[in-house]
Amino acid sequence: MLRVTIKDVSREAGVSIKTVSRVLNNERYVGAETRARVQAAVAQLKFRPSLAARSLAGKRSFQIALICDNPSPYYVYEMQSGIRDRCVEEGVRMIAQPYDRDSATLIEDIENLVDATSVDGLILTPPVTDYAAVLELLERRGVRFVRVSPGGDVALTSSTFIDNEAAARLMTEHLIALGHRRIGIVRGHPDYATSAQRFAGYAAALEGAGIARDDTLVRAGRYDFASGSAAAEALLDLAAPPSAIFASSDDMAAGVLAAAHRRGIKVPEQLSVAGFDDTALASVVWPPLTTIRQPTRAMGYAAADLLLAGGDSPAERREVGYELVVRGSTGVVSPP
Repeated sequence: MLRVTIKDVSREAGVSIKTVSRVLNNERYVGAETRARVQAAVAQLKFRPSLAARSLAGKRSFQIALICDNPSPYYVYEMQSGIRDRCVEEGVRMIAQPYDRDSATLIEDIENLVDATSVDGLILTPPVTDYAAVLELLERRGVRFVRVSPGGDVALTSSTFIDNEAAARLMTEHLIALGHRRIGIVRGHPDYATSAQRFAGYAAALEGAGIARDDTLVRAGRYDFASGSAAAEALLDLAAPPSAIFASSDDMAAGVLAAAHRRGIKVPEQLSVAGFDDTALASVVWPPLTTIRQPTRAMGYAAADLLLAGGDSPAERREVGYELVVRGSTGVVSPP
């Protein structure tokens, strides 16, 4: 079968090749009726424009890149899926590029990516989303970028986020409503702004309930299974251990569950465990995790939508909703 070309679309729609090109590139100054006719011809002929040809025709590469460094493969997969969904709609290719935030060559590596691909823009996820050196590089190079869950200088560029503090407060209030008063927390990675935001929500819920915060119930984590497990071991070793542990990610909450199982502690009868994210992991551990549903896929889609909106679009802060998902890992405080 012969490959359908832009000439075929032009002939079918009864317009010039230049007009077809303008519609494909989503340029202005094309009438609604003409645009609809071209789009109908594209659909009818099942035309798939070549990215290389489109790049040669204009200044765009029709490629965007995701810069990610997250210990949770579930988070990364959902973020990539959301971005890819929006890219497919736009006929744009997504490049997913993992980086080590501690690498001495991080800035050089990102600059090499920009030079090698001529991407139309970047999506930055935590913690790179708040790395000043990366932001300065992209601004200096004139590269458009959108940030996911930035913690500072939020007016700098478009971004997408959830209210982490309010979500963590909701989760802690859920545990308080079940009768828990000694509630441990496993904080997230210190490089992530979300870690401080979620801890602030936890602290606010305790204060609102008139419960004095006990710093012995606070343990550091790194958003991964191992740190969650280690933190739980330390909390459960206390002379007065918590009756509930809120881990700032599902991966860490899974580590808490593992520590409880190793000790023969029944969940939720003897210990309630809560997470954050509602990744696929939350439904497959036992018991299934009570968690905060962070719509990571929707955040990725929104980030790509903001990036593809056009260079002259004003910076926009796009908030997506969250949800408390109650499953079997939390329950009322057992009588002594």
